[in-house]
Amino acid sequence: RPIAIMMSNDKAALPQYGINRADIVYEAPVEGGMNRYMAIIEDYDDLDRIGSVRSCRTYYTYFAREFDAIYAHYGQSTFAKPYLANVDNINGLDGIGTVAYYRTKDRKSPHNAYSSGERLNKAIAQLGYSESYSADYKGHYRFAKTGHEVTLDGAPSVMDAARVYPGYVMNKPWFEYNESDGLYYRYQYGAPHKGDEGPIAVKNILFQYCPSGHYATTDYLDINVHDDSYGLYATEGKAIPVKWTKDGEFGLTHYYDMENNEVILNQGKTWICVISAQDSSNVEVYGK
Repeated sequence: RPIAIMMSNDKAALPQYGINRADIVYEAPVEGGMNRYMAIIEDYDDLDRIGSVRSCRTYYTYFAREFDAIYAHYGQSTFAKPYLANVDNINGLDGIGTVAYYRTKDRKSPHNAYSSGERLNKAIAQLGYSESYSADYKGHYRFAKTGHEVTLDGAPSVMDAARVYPGYVMNKPWFEYNESDGLYYRYQYGAPHKGDEGPIAVKNILFQYCPSGHYATTDYLDINVHDDSYGLYATEGKAIPVKWTKDGEFGLTHYYDMENNEVILNQGKTWICVISAQDSSNVEVYGK
């Protein structure tokens, strides 16, 4: 089973350690206009430093559950706490926290909590979590067969997508397509986005527009990841609009083109930007 570990994206927390190993990254807004990541990593055993690790928000528990992942986080919002019972999790504020996490002196709190492959494995063993996928887990997404590339040529409403902007206001990220290797390289804060192992590049980009509001009189976001909505899929320098739907409370999220064909992803890393539906007008897609 992979880990799904929360990571800070505050400028003071960069670079993120371990993010280059992530097979899938979820990027979603939290309060104050900042975004936070959940990195899903299968190959983490040899990582000496992962993070910095931040706290849970409700919607991330559902994302982690979709991948049968062990969810690693350092605390949670008040609203998220009841939902942690729905996912195997390693909480930095529980007794297991001193086993799973450590703090460094090169950054100020809250940007200095980290984990490692060794620490996570010790915590998983002590908590008694299975390291194998559950028997009923059948995998996520539909991927192209080895040797076949999804180009989106001729797909409904296809557009050129040399640069793709999710429209987040704080870190102002974008993705640029590199024809030489067929990957989208990520930028933010006006510069290339680099993890501890180099530039961040992915094969697939999914934008998932979600209705959202706030909990009562707080700044905490209530992002609806269950009710059908729309989005965008980009790969190989092209993009198409998509529809998404989720199989019940804890089921998988599926993405479909405008003719109701389930989207097939290219083999490789995938980055999902969760975008408040009311902010989807800020999304920009440009050709060459």
